[in-house]
Amino acid sequence: MFAFFERLIDPYAKGPGGQPPDRLIPFYWHYLRQVWPSFAAVMVVGFFVALIEVALFRYIGAIVDYLSNTPPAEVMVRHGLEFLWMALVILIGRPFFQVLHDLLIHQTIAPGMTNLIRWQNHRYVLRQSIAFFNNDFAGRVANKIIQTGPSLRESTTQAADAIWFVLIYTVSALVLFVEADVRLAIPLVIWIGAYLLVLWTFIPRVARKSEEMSEARSLLTGRVVDSYTNVHTVKLFAHAEREDDFAREALEDHTAVFYAQQRLITGMTMSLTIINSLLIAITGALSVWLFTEGAVTTGAIALVGGLVVRIINMSGWIMWELTGIFENIGTVQDGITTISKPQTVVDRKEAKPLAVTGGGIEFDRVAFHYGKAKGALDGISLTIEPGEKIGLVGPSGAGKSTLVNVLLRLYDIESGAIRIDGQNIAGVTQNSLRAAIGVVTQDTSLLHRSIRDNIKYGRPEASDEEMAAAARMAHADGFIPDLVDNRGRVGFDAHVGERGVKLSGGQRQRIAIARVLLKNAPILVLDEATSALDSDVEAAIQESLGALMEGKTVIAIAHRLSTIARMDRLVVMDRGRIVEMGSHADLVAKGGLYAGLWSRQTGGFLVDESEAEARKVADFSVPAEA
Repeated sequence: MFAFFERLIDPYAKGPGGQPPDRLIPFYWHYLRQVWPSFAAVMVVGFFVALIEVALFRYIGAIVDYLSNTPPAEVMVRHGLEFLWMALVILIGRPFFQVLHDLLIHQTIAPGMTNLIRWQNHRYVLRQSIAFFNNDFAGRVANKIIQTGPSLRESTTQAADAIWFVLIYTVSALVLFVEADVRLAIPLVIWIGAYLLVLWTFIPRVARKSEEMSEARSLLTGRVVDSYTNVHTVKLFAHAEREDDFAREALEDHTAVFYAQQRLITGMTMSLTIINSLLIAITGALSVWLFTEGAVTTGAIALVGGLVVRIINMSGWIMWELTGIFENIGTVQDGITTISKPQTVVDRKEAKPLAVTGGGIEFDRVAFHYGKAKGALDGISLTIEPGEKIGLVGPSGAGKSTLVNVLLRLYDIESGAIRIDGQNIAGVTQNSLRAAIGVVTQDTSLLHRSIRDNIKYGRPEASDEEMAAAARMAHADGFIPDLVDNRGRVGFDAHVGERGVKLSGGQRQRIAIARVLLKNAPILVLDEATSALDSDVEAAIQESLGALMEGKTVIAIAHRLSTIARMDRLVVMDRGRIVEMGSHADLVAKGGLYAGLWSRQTGGFLVDESEAEARKVADFSVPAEA
């Protein structure tokens, strides 16, 4: 039975796709239309649940009248069928609809709809550009993904329940009061007006504060997670107190909004308590007076009294439901501001997979400035032949890493074109483009998963034997068998911690190199790939990288010029432009920017030496760094 209801919504459905709407009502409908059969069932069943609850009070009034006005010996004879109907409704109808309602809410809507929203939002946000994530806290983004799902679900299910109870209780109470005596309906009508006034006064204000609360909570979460993520830096600089202040500032904002919200809620409940007390007193006094006048029966008084008490209880519940609805709407509204941003780097509709035949790369007047007026890349033109190995050289900020980023299409260029084997990368799928390029970066971060998962990230379908071979080539097989995590997992099964913090910088770099070795892509990008390694390990891995580079197009970035001096060609960049190009010996002999960089790294040696002597020195690893 449970499994049937749990299968009614597929939480992993892909949905309509595309950007979620950035306005509230369309955003709700975007997800509700995917689960409308289950939600419609909740609405129908909720109607019968509310109707039966009201009927119970009608039964109480009827029973009191039957027992008061019928001789005991004739009660069952005259009213037996009515009692039988009441019993069927109470024993069969009420449990049936209540259980069905609970199954739909707890087995179908709660897990299915909640996780469907989370899943689709996560899939959309994960495909946002690098710039999107660079401009926000990862914890804040994750918090909005996680909390938007349950908030949207809660606000819709609460609204469905509240609508039926409000309509059915209010209409039924008015009808039953009028049937007893029209004068009994007067206090109820006045109370309804006062109740609506309280709602109109407080609920929108609570909703606005709830949206502020959601934003304050997300900011607080983001700051706390940021401190935890960078706890190593916090410890190194002894800035625990500074991080306390950083979090406290967000917590103070959160607390101030929290106080303001709670003041509104307290004012709302105080107002409700006053009007409810007046309804009880006035209705009770009116009922007694009408009874003394012979205008109403004992059963009518029992019905009115029971309904008034129930309405008062329901009024508090409905008010809290409405408060909850608007709180959740505020949370959803806050989530929309992050979730529903348009993706800035997307595949074209006609995009095809990249077909790499040789690995030739052409940068054709490429310009990109990160949205600024100048800087980064300024009209770069560069042709890299298939299988050619080039080194990118230049001072920090010259545009070397940016050139690699736009090649990977982590950003869309502003003008010009980048082609691989004649195919404009703007017209191919991002996945196929990045699958064709293996990258080892200076800032290596690993997934908080096992060593096996991290290496196989390069090629998930690879066998364990191929994975182990890649680890040996990256000289990671020496430390992997000794790894043990906090759950006792060892070797390739040991988890590396967030961003790989359980490993040293050199160990992380070797795992990253193993991952790219296993990927074996036709184009290879090495961005300070061996910067975190000691000289002995670097020398050994250079041999592996040499084997890896065979037959591939290679772009290598290194500040340690000795590691790239043997490339086929060196490209020297400065301030977003290519200023020099040629072999190591040619550039040294030229006496330009490269020669100056080389001179500073080698103590001024070789600036005026012959080409042969320059190449001889370049064959050795010179560990000195600028």
